[in-house]
Formats: sequence, structure tokens, C-alpha cells
Amino acid sequence: MPDFALSFAAFFGLLLVLIGAGLWLFVAILLIGIGALYVDAGWSLTRIGLILQTTTWSSARAWELSAIPLFIWMGELLIRSNIAAAVFEAIAPLTRRIPGGLVHANVLGSTLFASVSGSTAATTATIGRITLPALSQQNYPRRLALGSMAASGSIGILIPPSIPLIVYGVLAQVSISDLFLAGILPGLMVAGLFMAYIALLSLLTGSDKRVTPPASSATSLRRVLDVLPLVAIILAVVGGIYTGLATPSEAAAIGLGATIILIILRGQFGLSLMRETLQSTVRVSCMIGILLVVSGFLSSAMSFLHIPQQAGAAIAALDLSPALLIVCLTVFYLLLGCVLDGVSMMVMTLPVTAPMAIAAGFDPVWLGIYFVLTMELGLLTPPIGFNLFILRGITGEGIGRIALSAMPFFLLLCLAIALLTVFPGIALLLPGLS
Repeated sequence: MPDFALSFAAFFGLLLVLIGAGLWLFVAILLIGIGALYVDAGWSLTRIGLILQTTTWSSARAWELSAIPLFIWMGELLIRSNIAAAVFEAIAPLTRRIPGGLVHANVLGSTLFASVSGSTAATTATIGRITLPALSQQNYPRRLALGSMAASGSIGILIPPSIPLIVYGVLAQVSISDLFLAGILPGLMVAGLFMAYIALLSLLTGSDKRVTPPASSATSLRRVLDVLPLVAIILAVVGGIYTGLATPSEAAAIGLGATIILIILRGQFGLSLMRETLQSTVRVSCMIGILLVVSGFLSSAMSFLHIPQQAGAAIAALDLSPALLIVCLTVFYLLLGCVLDGVSMMVMTLPVTAPMAIAAGFDPVWLGIYFVLTMELGLLTPPIGFNLFILRGITGEGIGRIALSAMPFFLLLCLAIALLTVFPGIALLLPGLS
């Protein structure tokens, strides 16, 4: 136990020092993996190089990775078109009679957009630019508008297609189709919790505005028809995976093709759009890809050093209940979320924490949803919560005010994790039916 604790602390301590010194994360992970095998295992650099060569090839040629650039490109195309604005215009009239009014458009818009973008950054930035000015113009409470947008944007990493779920599936060797199905009900649960809080708060404080002007029947029908193609894309992607007619990669290709056709029909297709979206897609895909490659090497290094086995033995020796283990892991990821983004946290920690949790009896599919929910917590955690910084860039508000505004939704995410732990069927129901 002491040896494992010392190795664990030294690993993460050195990693944070290297990152703090300005090294890229993938370089820091690579150096630690090489150093661990060279110093602790006494391997020669030649032998380490052979392991690096093998794991690099094995990680880079995983077929599941092909879905990542396709989903990212699809999200980029939707960001740079006016499809998100059309979604907002269709949703806004539906929220008029709900306590909280237009604030619900943050949640509903983010949930719908997340179903096709798979990106938290894309969802938060796109929906936030549309809804926040409208909410400000109609004098909705600023803190409620900021907090709901910061939290709702995080739904993008839970509802399929989800880039973090693909990353987890590749790292943990879990079916991505099962993970996508498992993310649907928890994502809807989180959205439901957010909307219930918004409605309850609006009723209790008397801040229910309901000032969204009513639209004519013809206008409402036109707005709904305008977003039907987007709904069709969602059904094609998720339905293809759920029915088993398409793998996640095939569903991504179908969704991307449908998105391009939709943009062409809307008259927004052009060379500049293709160039901008492809450049952004390549940058993000390469970042994720290289992290996955070095993570594969780090996992192999830890296996050779028997760290996962030591972690399992350490947890068994502590005799922690499953609930207490989840509490400890949640606090651990919450602390990491103060300084790291979600994918980085996953790449750094899964080689240790996943075997630990699986050895404690947790289902690998359920575990993936849990990890993503804790990543959502990290997105709202100051000082580096990613969604907080995105909203700061959009609104110019102070990071402290945005963080305080998001705090109630942060607590709701903690409640969602508790519900998921007590009722694991929330995540496992749909994969069990497929």
C-alpha cells in the first residue's frame, strides 16, 4: 500500500510539474512513461523504443478513432451555419408557458445541438452566442442565464455522439455503441434536473418573465419545419447505432454526409466554409489522436510496472464500499478539473482509475458515463473550468461571477452522479435492450 501510494503521488506530482513548466501534455506523459520504465523497471532505451513503436501503431490504427474527425467536422459545419439559430427560433415559442420561459432554451438548445456536435466547446459557444443576448434583451436574471448556459453546454460531452465517450471506449476497450446508448438517459436526466431547477427558482423568486412574444401558427410551423432536417440527422446517427444498422464510424459518416447536403440545400456551402471547418477539424483531431497514442504507451508502461494490479490490491486492502470509492474518485476528479480539461484528465488517469473501479465491481459501460459526468463537473470548476472561460470570452463577465452563477447547476450535477450510482440502470437500461 505505501509503495503504491508513493508511486501514485510521484506520478501525478511529476506530471503536474512538467505541465506547469510549459511542456505539452503529450510530451509530459511520454517522458514520464519512458522515465518510469527506464528508472523503475531498468529497461534499456532500445527496449522502451520497441514498446513505444508497438503501442503507437496499435493505438493509432484503432478503427473506432475514425469517428472522431467525422463527428468533429459535422459539429464545425453546424457551428458555422445558421442551423443553431434556427433551432433556437423553433424552441423559443415552446418555452413561453413554462416557468422560467426563455431560459429553458439554453438547456433544450444545448441538448439538441449536443446530439449532433458531440462537443462541449461547440455547444456552449454556439448556443451561448444566440441565447444570452436574447435573455439580456428581455431582462431575464443574468445569473440564471449565465449559470444555465455554462452547465447546459456540458451536456454536449454526454449525449451521443460524444467525443469523450469515444476516447473512453478506445482507452478502456469498451463498445462505443453501448457507451453511446448508455449516455442518452443520463443526458436527458441532467437536462431534466436543470429545467426543473430553473422552473422552481423562477416560481419561488417571482422572476418568471414569459415575455417571449407569441408567434403566429404559420410562423411556428415554418420554424419547426426548418429544424426537421436536423432532427432527421439526429435520428439517423443515434437510430443507426441503436438498431445496429451502423457502427459509430458509419453513423458519423452518414451524419456528416447529411449535414453537408443540408448546408448545400440551405445555400451556405462554399470553399471558405470547407477550408475553415477542415482546418479546425484537423487541429482538434490531431490533438485528441496524439493524446490517445501516448496514453496507450503510458497504459503499457503502467502494466509492465504492475501499477493497476497494485491499485486494485490497495483498494481491496482499504475495504471501501462502492459508494465511498465513487465519492473518493469524484473528489479526485474534481480537484484535477481545477487545472486540466476533460480529455486530458481521462488520458492521464484511466490507466489507473479504470482497473481500480472495475475491480471494485463497477460495470465498464456505467463507468464511462460516470467518468463523463465527473468531466462535466470539471468544466464548471474554477479556476480553469473550460465552460467558464468560454462564457467569459462571449460575455466579458468576470470568471468569479460566472462560477458563482454556475454553482447551483454544479450541485445538480453532483446529484446526477449520486442518482447514477444508486440507480445504475439509468445508464445500463438501453445497452441492455440492444
